[in-house]
Amino acid sequence: MADQLSYAFITPAALRKGRTGGILGRLISRSGLELHTGRIFAPSAGLLSELAATLSGQPKTADYLKALAAGSQSLVLVLKGEDAAAKVASIVGNDSSMGGRGETLRDTFGDLVEADGKTVYFEPGVIAPANAAEAVAGLKLLAEASDAEGGILDAASSFAEATEKTLVLIKPDNFAYPNTRPGGVIDLFARTGLALVGFKPFHMSVAQGEEFYGPVLDFLVEKLPDGRAQWESIVAFMSGKRPSECTSEEKSLPGSQPCVALIYQGPNAVAKIREALGSTNPANAAHGTIRKEFGTTIMINGAHASDSVENVARETGIIRLAENDFKAKIAASL
Repeated sequence: MADQLSYAFITPAALRKGRTGGILGRLISRSGLELHTGRIFAPSAGLLSELAATLSGQPKTADYLKALAAGSQSLVLVLKGEDAAAKVASIVGNDSSMGGRGETLRDTFGDLVEADGKTVYFEPGVIAPANAAEAVAGLKLLAEASDAEGGILDAASSFAEATEKTLVLIKPDNFAYPNTRPGGVIDLFARTGLALVGFKPFHMSVAQGEEFYGPVLDFLVEKLPDGRAQWESIVAFMSGKRPSECTSEEKSLPGSQPCVALIYQGPNAVAKIREALGSTNPANAAHGTIRKEFGTTIMINGAHASDSVENVARETGIIRLAENDFKAKIAASL
């Protein structure tokens, strides 16, 4: 069977309450599918209504989408692989699968309160199409709207204090096989209380790796007899190839190692994310930090986070985080 695409729409409430990690982790680990792309959206009323119309057999969900306030920030995850639509639908659940004990993501992360045969409160947490046809219809709508209604958004109005944005990279060691680790990393970042306002799976090229880690090259060469080799190992870990083994043309191609870039926003975002990340060496990291939980060595340590507002700008520019590849990836796979 040929690969399919399907999607999971993480609702504004689930995104705000830090449920993204749990949803993402279970989707990847239980489905075995590839996290193909993803994007933060602030969908218009028109997009929400059109998306609702593609979801047959889920009247509560359709009504929920049509009633959402325009511009409410949500996250769309796109998964790719064999029988993707059926797998995602089974894991996410639907309107009729919210009364169990956690069998579906709706059971775990959604809420349904009924009394006297009427719905008192309904919050699905995550929404997915029921079949391949619904998935294609929804993805076409989302792809078309992805420039105007998605990207790196702004959540400053949801905080009383001044805010800043910071960059996180979930490193390739978390994607060695379909597992819950990427979701676990996001879960631990959620304790910062910051808003997740940017999300982009990508493959770092060797050229991007050279530029991204360029500032540490002189330090490693000065401190270590094999400093350049160590630096090349870092670039190879992130991109899949050592710079010295590549032609100039090969360096510009997307690498083989999957990563996910995240943008968080809020007061003191850089410092809060660095605290949640932990020390570079996992052995020295505090308990409960990402590097203590998920790191193994100084290089294979779970995630990267920018260490200053200036480096946020530099690093996001290098990996071209603002560029929208969501639409192109969907068009190439449908």
